[in-house]
Amino acid sequence: MQTITGGQKLVAIGGGTGLSTMLAGLKQLVGKTDDELWIDSLSAIVTVSDDGGSSGRLRDELQMLPPGDIRNCMIALSEDANLISRLFRHRFRGDGELGGHSFGNLFLAALTEVTGDFTEAIRLSSEVIASKGHIFPATLSDVRLVAELEDGSIVRGETQISASKVPIRRLHLEPEQCLPLPQALNAIRVADIITVGPGSLYTSILPNLLVAKVARVIGESSATKIFVSNLMTQPGETDGYTAREHLEAVRKYAPEIHFDFVVVNNRRITSEQAERYAAEGAYQIGIDEAIDDALDQTTEVMRANLLYEGEKVRHHSNRLAQVVLNCRKQALSHATVAV
Repeated sequence: MQTITGGQKLVAIGGGTGLSTMLAGLKQLVGKTDDELWIDSLSAIVTVSDDGGSSGRLRDELQMLPPGDIRNCMIALSEDANLISRLFRHRFRGDGELGGHSFGNLFLAALTEVTGDFTEAIRLSSEVIASKGHIFPATLSDVRLVAELEDGSIVRGETQISASKVPIRRLHLEPEQCLPLPQALNAIRVADIITVGPGSLYTSILPNLLVAKVARVIGESSATKIFVSNLMTQPGETDGYTAREHLEAVRKYAPEIHFDFVVVNNRRITSEQAERYAAEGAYQIGIDEAIDDALDQTTEVMRANLLYEGEKVRHHSNRLAQVVLNCRKQALSHATVAV
């Protein structure tokens, strides 16, 4: 059998802690040509619906897109030892006007005003911080998340949606007809691997897929498509959800996308972690679920120990990145056998 080798073009879609955690692992594989498969080009498509914290304040005061998730992705893609990377993480203390603001957010805001172009500000900031990938906002439109809840009420804004304790019946963007960046669509079209998740289902993952054309172009792509399951439920967003229900929600909003693989953690969190998270209303998912029963025969479940060894329940960046490449290897192996 022929051995398949070479650099891969990878597009990761999401937002929040989940996306930046995965990017931190994927960047280690960029240009690692001594491996059988390695990443030649790494791109991230990031949600821009945040309306809380430093990002929300800058959004309201300067009428700019929220920079927080994008800043986190830039930091994740930078060299960790770089002083500038540490500077971008710095958050000002105190109760004054600077209090709570991240330096990275302010830097992006300043560059946006200087250049007059948010995407150019991202590109220049990525150069300064030595990022090992390309970052695209999901849209340049001033979008807000709107959720219709099961009790019929309407909630607007990511912060309010996350704070709500009522299940979500329907999610949409306002305005609904927002357009993606052509560069983001091009990255999807030429990708060898596309990942969706992990991240907050309704406020980090789905907002990207609700942008016009994005789900369709992903569905048309010949890339290996991978859904990365979350580790825990999220209070106020996915209370009571199983890993299967996370995937079904994505299918509901983006039926055009067929995933070749679903990546699920198979290691149980500690009893201390379970107790601490349960006090906040969060529970582990995916461990005892027969997710395979909900999938068709062309979607495979990849289970692995993906837990980071720490107090917080997080994905292990490097393990997750390696599993993503293993999915691609398996897909290529299947294609070779078929030929």
